[in-house]
Amino acid sequence: MRTVLVTGPGGAGRTTVAAATALAAAASGSRTLLVSAESIPGFPAGTEPAPATDRLDHARIDSGEHFRAELTELQQRASSVLDLVGAGRLDGEELTELPGSPQLALLHTLHRAAAGDWAAGGYDTLVVDLPPLGEALALLALPEQLRRYLRRLLPAERQAARALRPVLAQLAGVPMPAQWLYEAAARKDEELAAVQALIEDGATTLRLVAEPGPAAEDALRTARTGLALHGLRADLLVASRVLPRHSSDPWFASLAAQQEKCLAHWHEERSPHLPVHEAAHLGRDPRSAEDLAALAVPAPDVREPGRVDDPWWIEEEPGEEGRPSVLAWCLPLPGATKEDLRLVRRGEELLLTVGPFHRIVRVASALRRCTVSGAALTDDVLRVRFTPDPRPRTLAAHPLTPRPPAPRFLNGPRPFG
Repeated sequence: MRTVLVTGPGGAGRTTVAAATALAAAASGSRTLLVSAESIPGFPAGTEPAPATDRLDHARIDSGEHFRAELTELQQRASSVLDLVGAGRLDGEELTELPGSPQLALLHTLHRAAAGDWAAGGYDTLVVDLPPLGEALALLALPEQLRRYLRRLLPAERQAARALRPVLAQLAGVPMPAQWLYEAAARKDEELAAVQALIEDGATTLRLVAEPGPAAEDALRTARTGLALHGLRADLLVASRVLPRHSSDPWFASLAAQQEKCLAHWHEERSPHLPVHEAAHLGRDPRSAEDLAALAVPAPDVREPGRVDDPWWIEEEPGEEGRPSVLAWCLPLPGATKEDLRLVRRGEELLLTVGPFHRIVRVASALRRCTVSGAALTDDVLRVRFTPDPRPRTLAAHPLTPRPPAPRFLNGPRPFG
């Protein structure tokens, strides 16, 4: 399944472009599902996939409904513990969603489309209307982060004492909460793993939407760094609400000239790596599928690769003044600056901060026994230098004390005392 994630600076018309992309994919013969948290004129507004046009279904994300369903299910699973402490349960009518619930609802919807009950719908293309650009990049990193938190807080090896829980439950008189807690963590980890696999799949790509202008140019420049950090590739930049080039109105002509200057820079800077499509301003908000088709947004090219499989690579650098060579772990970070870059190694992980973006990655297996000797950012490439451990890796470096021979008794083992 081809997945197209659509995002852009706030107010750039990303929902409109997402709908136009899904419509173009369906018109090309692809069975398409569009997922959006916003209502789209002329499209069904239900939370389950429903036909919008021929070969195109639409499902709307209702974060409030998802929050109430999740909390109600949690209360049911923890009913024995809640009854033990005398806690009163909350009814669905009195539950109001908390900050962060829209992001979790979107992840849950992606799971349903990738590996849940919607996966059997036979869709060829999934188009997802993401939040604004900064929030979208944080959202795409969330499954990997949450899975790491679960592994640290509830490691699977602690379930080794599972056989003792029935005994402890009988002694305490209530089911042990650890059991359902680990079960809930395992279910969430499975769901997050499916979403992470969808994001990291080679058939997943990002489509950027921006209205030409200085503010959008700054946002896109910052986004380049975040995309590179997470190994995502954009297949298209849609310049939305492009005004006609010529007008007799001085004020209107000034805005069009500003857009034209920005568009010329985008075409020169990003082509051919990132094609730019100009979607004309309709003079009003789109009201129907015909209006969306008039934007002429191209359908996703299924032949183009999506995500970069592994943006990191290892280089060998000669040592200075006769010292042994070092290994450099390299990552392209276009647009990054040294002032915004921070690196911390913790065990087998590297904590990387580039401006507003954060990621924790596992150090490559060939470098885990090396020590970090420095880092440099040159030509938009981050190089983290590792010095190999000079200690030999054979067992001979750590000789074992010979084990004394076992005592021999003529008439069997001697009793103590």
